[in-house]
Amino acid sequence: MRVFIAGLGQAGLNVASHLGELGHSVTVIDRDPTVARRVFEQHGIVALTGDATSASLLHEAEVEHADVAVAMLARDADNLAVALLARELGARRVMVRMRDVHYRGAYELAGVDRILSETEILVGAVAMAIEHRAVRHAMLLGTGDTVAFELTIPSEAAVVGRSVSAIATDPGYPRSCVFAGIFDASGMQSPRGATVIAKDQTVLLVSLRSEMSAVVAFFMRTPSGGTVMPPA
Repeated sequence: MRVFIAGLGQAGLNVASHLGELGHSVTVIDRDPTVARRVFEQHGIVALTGDATSASLLHEAEVEHADVAVAMLARDADNLAVALLARELGARRVMVRMRDVHYRGAYELAGVDRILSETEILVGAVAMAIEHRAVRHAMLLGTGDTVAFELTIPSEAAVVGRSVSAIATDPGYPRSCVFAGIFDASGMQSPRGATVIAKDQTVLLVSLRSEMSAVVAFFMRTPSGGTVMPPA
């Protein structure tokens, strides 16, 4: 896959180097010649120096042949300009890192395929970590209405020893909740109806964000109807 990235802050550099290691053809543009030289010397990535909002420089970077063009500059106004130019030049997909949420509408009007908001991701993750102590990792999906999260099942939980199908048909089971995976010593497995939940096992769940509290409460419930309190 041919990937173009505008902006090489630490995040952009990490993305570029990771994609390069995976075997993708990556081209980057950054204003800082030292940064551009370092990414070429250390990672073998094609790097141009200059203003990524310049149509001529984007053409020189062959953005028109990019499968994905990603704008990760410091200012949303510049990212918007790159997105518009990349779309006009013929990039197949356009993505931006949004810093100011007030730019979402402008990005949508520009036809951006994916808008990645650091603020929304961080706020969502921090809020979920504060609200749900039992949740290990969480990630907002789609427009933020759905969340995927890991939950370690304590030995005292009522779901221990029950099959996925029995749990899913329990009258108290939140209807939006989906078993996405179960982690054990061998790694992650895809749960089936007959799969039995064991103590101290970690499950990957997906649910509506509005039902997350109910999902956590269901899985932390004890046979007596109490709730297991995870360690601080």
